[in-house]
Amino acid sequence: MTARERLFLYDTTLRDGQQTAGVDFSAEEKARIARALDALGVDYVEGGWPGANPTDSDFFDAPPSLSRARLTAFGMTRRVGRSAANDDVLGAVINAGAPAVCLVGKTHDYHVTAALGVSLDENRQAIADSLRHLVALGREALFDAEHFFDGYKANPDYALSCVEAAIEAGARWVVLCDTNGGALPHEVFEITQEVTRRFPGERIGIHCHDDAGLAAANSLAAVDAGARQIQGTLNGLGERCGNANLVTLIPTLLLKAPYRDRFETGVTPEALTTLTSVSRMVDDILNRVPDRHAPYVGAAAFTHKAGLHASAILKDPSTYEHIPPELVGNERVVPMSNQAGQSNLIRRLSEMGIKVEKGDPRLARILDLVKRREDEGYAYDGAQASFELLARRELGLLPRFFEVERYRVTVERRRNALQREITVSEAVVVVRIDGERVMSVSESHDPVSDADQGPVNALSRALAKDLGRYQSYIDDMHLVDFKVRITGAGTDAVTRVLIDSADGQGRRWSTVGVSANIVDASFQALHDALVWKLVRDGAPAAA
Repeated sequence: MTARERLFLYDTTLRDGQQTAGVDFSAEEKARIARALDALGVDYVEGGWPGANPTDSDFFDAPPSLSRARLTAFGMTRRVGRSAANDDVLGAVINAGAPAVCLVGKTHDYHVTAALGVSLDENRQAIADSLRHLVALGREALFDAEHFFDGYKANPDYALSCVEAAIEAGARWVVLCDTNGGALPHEVFEITQEVTRRFPGERIGIHCHDDAGLAAANSLAAVDAGARQIQGTLNGLGERCGNANLVTLIPTLLLKAPYRDRFETGVTPEALTTLTSVSRMVDDILNRVPDRHAPYVGAAAFTHKAGLHASAILKDPSTYEHIPPELVGNERVVPMSNQAGQSNLIRRLSEMGIKVEKGDPRLARILDLVKRREDEGYAYDGAQASFELLARRELGLLPRFFEVERYRVTVERRRNALQREITVSEAVVVVRIDGERVMSVSESHDPVSDADQGPVNALSRALAKDLGRYQSYIDDMHLVDFKVRITGAGTDAVTRVLIDSADGQGRRWSTVGVSANIVDASFQALHDALVWKLVRDGAPAAA
């Protein structure tokens, strides 16, 4: 078998990804992500731009210990009129001490003359001097050729002369950047191929933005044309529409022909199984809901709703799955909905650990109940935990833990001690546990900011405040996401509430409630979330 070529993966989540609107990592969060990337098998972790902001400086002042990835500092080439040794901006990047340094410089003639206001020769000399200075200091030097594809189309000779200047100065990598994200795959292939005809492909990389939705395709086109480094970010984070998504590219490179046969990366098959958890970890740090429809790692990536699909999946998963989900740490889901048939239901019950034979009359009752409730506004395809409870109840397999006797929620507008008007939500929940009546009261009010966190928050706190012997089972639970949708219209309108919960074991589950009253719908979903947690953790039934 012919030896496979090495492809190098360069992650810029901590620098380019941080340019995403609304994203602002702390130094500690950067370190956590860097360690996860290192464990995944990424070759370069770009930590940020030292000196550009306090967080990046703090990160490089106390960098994480990485076992195999090269920590990389980002900056720009020296400014015209200064030497590389006397440019304080470049000096701050070098003084960060990272073993690798990536400098960005312009390769589009228009940007050189219009944006920088310098001559083409001055810009090219700045590129060469800066990279030569890095190499003399013993650093691995990388050059990001900004606006390269647009620059090549405008003036190919000048764009290529900048690549040549960087390589002759000792750059280990010259990275061709589709900075505006508007290039098409055939353009990236043809231009990259022209570059690799003149310069060794093992020194050429690709950096794509996703403004045309083609960053991943363009990155693969560059590899096809001879580039041997791919830059990107976790979950496609990045300015405007984002960068090439490494969470999509990595499994494609490892699992899809011809890449799996031609190339190897630092990511092992074992590490690939952590991809889904790494992707969701980043969303958790950013307090964002993961994209359910993300390729490979999304919660819906291997979800089969139609009865025809589920029936085929039971016989052979490859009929509707391009890879086995466990290869990337994801899982197959056959949700229940008003399109469901017995194949879906049997499969879903099996995944819950419940074996029911085809033809069992209880299956028809469950299907009828699901369809009837979805007509009322419930949606079980996005609330698997609530479906599980419904099925267990119908099958006589749902333990009885506690009984909710009543609850009440009030919202009050009043003045505080400083005579400022504030809003306070208060909830009262009364439950019976083992015959004992317990009342819990909770306010959803921040005494520091005087902010009201809402009636649903108050209700959630009260419900989970004192469940007696079940309290230890739910202490690690927390609400992750809360979604509200109005279904129907006029007097027939009802409110559907979907709640995502998570626990300390890394599990995440969804529940649903429906009512004409948003608080009542919320309470149904909150109650289901607690009960599902108790079922899954094996809590004993009430006496």
